[in-house]
Amino acid sequence: MTVSSSPGFDFSNQVRNSFLAEKGIPLPKATSTGTTIVGCLFKDGIILGADTRATEGPIVADKNCEKIHYITESIRCCGAGTAADTEFTTALISSNMELHALSTGRKPRVVTAMTMLKQMLFRHKGQIGAALVLGGVDATGSHLFTIHPHGSTDKLPYVTMGSGSLAAMAVFESAWVPNMLREDALALVTSAIEAGIFNDLGSGSNVDACIITASHTEMLRNFVKPNERVQKEKKYGFRRGTTAWKTENIRNLVVNESVTLVGGDAMDTT
Repeated sequence: MTVSSSPGFDFSNQVRNSFLAEKGIPLPKATSTGTTIVGCLFKDGIILGADTRATEGPIVADKNCEKIHYITESIRCCGAGTAADTEFTTALISSNMELHALSTGRKPRVVTAMTMLKQMLFRHKGQIGAALVLGGVDATGSHLFTIHPHGSTDKLPYVTMGSGSLAAMAVFESAWVPNMLREDALALVTSAIEAGIFNDLGSGSNVDACIITASHTEMLRNFVKPNERVQKEKKYGFRRGTTAWKTENIRNLVVNESVTLVGGDAMDTT
């Protein structure tokens, strides 16, 4: 076994990257992703919120994806970043949390899920593009964390992440107060997600919310639809001949078919 002589971080790859850049080899760029995910404490627990747009560069790949992932019955995790990374990372930690609960015989805590997530992300040095908002209620109370792709964490009463996080944070900083009622907190989370939807091109479609208390977890799928299409006021029909054409050619698409009966005489039909 080889033991490193200098403890701490290893920045040898920086020398390699500088050498490749000098040779004219383009270095990979960070992928720009889009999402607005938020969470806040209220009097009885936690409320998480997310938009439902999944983008693939400038293309909207999915207008109604689900970004609030299951961890345990009283813990949920919102994901921003690479969709596959957030989905499989939360699924793996959810499985590990269930094994942890079975081995200890106790209801798992939110800080346990946070520790598992940040250790996994730190171990991969940011190669897993998962920016997470983790919230839940356990025996010690309500807890809300943010987990960054490199493994750093924050614990705050209200949090936002994703490309629409600045617009959402402006809403929280202007209106959040401690010990909010359920209705007021849910309206605030909805307003924060809508701010991301209307001010960030990478966020859009509908609002999902999840309300977690000590006794119940309620998932509100497509809770608000601010961009729902309405029926057009008028119908536009144009009479034949409005647009002129120079030539017209009508082709007969009926063709002759031959059918062979298996086990009997062949028969030709037209």
